[in-house]
Amino acid sequence: MLRMPPVPATLASFNALIASLARSGRPADALRAFRDMLARGIPPDHFTLPPVLRCCVLTGSSALAASAHGISVKIGAHGSLFVGSALVLCYSGLSNLINARRLFDGMRERDAVLWTSMLSAYAQGGHPEASLRFFQGMVLAGVQLDAVVMVSLLLACGQIGWRRHGRSVHTCCIRRFLEMPLSLGNALVDMYVKCGDFAFAERVFTGMARRDVISWSALILGHGLNGRSDAALRLFDEMVAEGVRPNSVTFLGALSACAHSGMVDRAYAIFEGMKRHGVVPELKHYSCMADALSRAGRVVAAVKLIEEMPFQPDKAMLGGVLAACRVHGEMEAAELISKKLMGMSPAKSGYFMSLANIYSDAGRYSDAERIRGSMKEVKVDKLPGYSSVELDVSVSESKSG
Repeated sequence: MLRMPPVPATLASFNALIASLARSGRPADALRAFRDMLARGIPPDHFTLPPVLRCCVLTGSSALAASAHGISVKIGAHGSLFVGSALVLCYSGLSNLINARRLFDGMRERDAVLWTSMLSAYAQGGHPEASLRFFQGMVLAGVQLDAVVMVSLLLACGQIGWRRHGRSVHTCCIRRFLEMPLSLGNALVDMYVKCGDFAFAERVFTGMARRDVISWSALILGHGLNGRSDAALRLFDEMVAEGVRPNSVTFLGALSACAHSGMVDRAYAIFEGMKRHGVVPELKHYSCMADALSRAGRVVAAVKLIEEMPFQPDKAMLGGVLAACRVHGEMEAAELISKKLMGMSPAKSGYFMSLANIYSDAGRYSDAERIRGSMKEVKVDKLPGYSSVELDVSVSESKSG
């Protein structure tokens, strides 16, 4: 535990200490100094609160952020642009968009940084429709649209799959920026990939003056997850040949490509290559390996991988292996995986039914009936199937009119 150096009990000295600790990447220490300041009965001012609020985001201290907010109201600082902006950014960083927007709407003065931060909070927080509506307000308010704004818009368009809107933002970027920043080029590639327009994604990628690991990874992951294995692995090889060091996302894209194409040996080589590049495999990388093995019929190897990996498997991973067990008739593996799934979700009928169907396929009808009987004992009902139909309301209304 860090020993705080003795400081004079003055507001100015505490402000200097808190700001210094926050700037040097020691947010927890900065917050301890803030608590010490309050314990000594020294009230904060406009200069104390912004670094404290930034440190609340870095440490995830929602309770302390709320306390700092209350103090700002008590001393009348929340209405200033300096403190008010810090509060909005703090709540946005803590994913409390309701409070962030409430504060934003209540501010008499707003600058471009504050508008942009609120837009980014919506986009990065998974609220693309809200971010696009908010952007319309920015335009009406005459806020200058810089590269950060465009990146947030492209993120929102990619999340919704609005290619047409994304193309409009792209056109706007070409008009506004003589040389497109790297972050904007990466956002364009990512947007086109998420909208399924790989031709345009590659066109933007090829035309970029500079590319980094994010540029390559966005394209490789997009191709890999969409079953475009040849393109993903070609790009992966080109990236390594150019000396760009792959990261966790890059390897996920390459492994996904191997899983879709049944290239187990290549998947093993890439998986081992993660260690050489200093990338620690995560659960999602093990899931890709299990998927590659299962699709290739090497279900026993997939089960061994699951048992030996340093993570607890999730339901999606086990469910994929169980489906492969049925296809390839691996009874022992199916029983083992089914028990794991039933233990994780004892009330879910699908796992019981999958095992019962695997027994039926193998002609083990008594075992299948035993599983169906156990469903009744633990009161697990087979869920009814249903279908959904999307209606064109506008057409219906026009006909009725």
